[in-house]
Amino acid sequence: MNETGVALRPVSEEDLPMLEALTNDPQAAGKFEWHGWHDPHFLRRRWAETGMIAADNGMLMIELDGRRLGFVSWHKTRTGSTSYCWNAGLVLVPEARGHGYGTEAQRLLVRYLFAHTQMNRVEASTEAGNTAEQRSLTKAGFTREGTLRGYGFRDGAWRDHILYSMLRSDLDVG
Repeated sequence: MNETGVALRPVSEEDLPMLEALTNDPQAAGKFEWHGWHDPHFLRRRWAETGMIAADNGMLMIELDGRRLGFVSWHKTRTGSTSYCWNAGLVLVPEARGHGYGTEAQRLLVRYLFAHTQMNRVEASTEAGNTAEQRSLTKAGFTREGTLRGYGFRDGAWRDHILYSMLRSDLDVG
C-alpha cells in the first residue's frame, strides 16, 4: 500500500468474472483494450493452473479500500539472444479511469517486479491515440523511447504504438 491507498494483490477466484469482463466485453474493456471476443474460459484455465502468477507472466488485482479497480499484468519478452525484459500492461474498470489509480498501480508493479525478479527492464506500450495512458506512464516514471509504427492491430486497422520503459537504475529499489 502507499499514500494513495492503491494496492496490488494476487487474483482470487472471485475476481474472475471482473477479469473476464475487462478482457472480453467491449464496454468494460474500453476503446483501446477491446480486441474482439476470444476464448471465454481462457482466464479460468489459467487461474486453475497457475493462480495467474507463473515464471514468465503474471497478473495482480488493483484495489482501493477493498474495491477492485482492475488489474496489472506482465510477461517475459526477448530483447536479445540471451536477454529478456518484462512487458507490462494495465486495464481499469471504466469508473476508475482518470483518477491516477493506474499511474500508482504501474509504479507499484514496477517496484514489485524489480524487488522480486532479476529483470533489468520493464517496458510498456500504448496506442499513439491513447494520450491518457501516455500521461500515466510518464507520471509513473517510465521514459518514452519512441514510436512503433504499425505495431498493433485493433478495430480493422494497424495502429502505431508509443514505447516506454523503466530500468532498474531508474528506480531506487532499496
